Amino acid sequence: MPKVKCGGVGGGGSISRTEWQSSSAILTSKVVSQEQSETLPMPPVSVGVDHVNGHNSTARVPHHQKPLTVNDLSPTPMHGSNLRVAYQGVPGAYSEAAAAKAYHNCEAIPCDQFEVAFQAVELWTADRAVLPVENSLGGSIHRNYDLLLRHRLHIVGEVHLPVHHCLLALPGVRKELLTRVISHPQGLAQCERTLTKLGLNVSRKAVEDTAGAAEFIAANNLRDTAAIASARAAEIYGLEILEDGIQDDASNVTRFVMLAREPIVPRTDRPFKTSIVFAHEKGTSVLFKVLSALAFRDISLTKIESRPNHNRPIRLVDDVNVGTAKHFEYMFYVDFEASMAETRAQNALSEVREFTSFLRVLGSYPMDMTPWSPSSSTSHTASS
Repeated sequence: MPKVKCGGVGGGGSISRTEWQSSSAILTSKVVSQEQSETLPMPPVSVGVDHVNGHNSTARVPHHQKPLTVNDLSPTPMHGSNLRVAYQGVPGAYSEAAAAKAYHNCEAIPCDQFEVAFQAVELWTADRAVLPVENSLGGSIHRNYDLLLRHRLHIVGEVHLPVHHCLLALPGVRKELLTRVISHPQGLAQCERTLTKLGLNVSRKAVEDTAGAAEFIAANNLRDTAAIASARAAEIYGLEILEDGIQDDASNVTRFVMLAREPIVPRTDRPFKTSIVFAHEKGTSVLFKVLSALAFRDISLTKIESRPNHNRPIRLVDDVNVGTAKHFEYMFYVDFEASMAETRAQNALSEVREFTSFLRVLGSYPMDMTPWSPSSSTSHTASS
């Protein structure tokens, strides 16, 4: 299985186009997503030359080997090898940069879906997965919250990655002639106001990931379409940067979680965070009790997210109007600042267990304490 050598986010992870042409492969599968959205198809890669706005444009894109299917997710020898890290997207994606930041000198394994990244770890094709869970502008990535519950992987760390978006198009294309902008839904959401300020009369279309949008344009020689992606994606797929730094806020950052088959041993010698998910069969009143159990022990809450309970989406209320009053049922995801090695965290969860019908610890892991600064032109290696 071909893999990509990762370095640090500061630029050590970059590779030449020629090197990538000889080593690229994408994990893919026929997994049917319950929440699969309409996206543009990703056709076979091709190379085209044409005359655009007075310039000869050559679209040079990597030649990918035949994508792997879910049946190819089999173990490979680990002895003497670097850590294998699965991420969703294609080369140039922000998730690839997050994998490099989380695990220096890793072997990055691109996957076509979030679920395939989970499966790659479960089936020993990869040792870790690095997946986004929230962005400071676009909000939570709900799909991954649902997959955290569906799969049995453990959160073993987190990484915060500044995101620097660029507007990319084929060489010679002028932005005034664009009719469409494509990107991952989060990328589109993070640049909505800037696109409006640029005065572009364009439609927005969602694709699987930001770098995949750049690849799609290059593969099809699209001269009326631009992509929102990283500067590294422009380099890989032979596109030009029409506008640099188009995120609506310079403080645009995405939080990724690192997933493994086994949990790590919680410690108290550095700041830890713990992630849990819970529910109660009698409704959402349990939420106040859980928060109270944490607050009573001076445990700081950093994140709360509610998702529909797929096993029991609706609860009927038996009152005077039997069967007519209905409530939606939810699962609650909570992150709090404490290690499961601490007595206060153990006591808090012991209390929570008493009044929840379902409770699962997703992970207790070190917090990302690396210095952070707003996205700038120096963070171009970061992509979605």
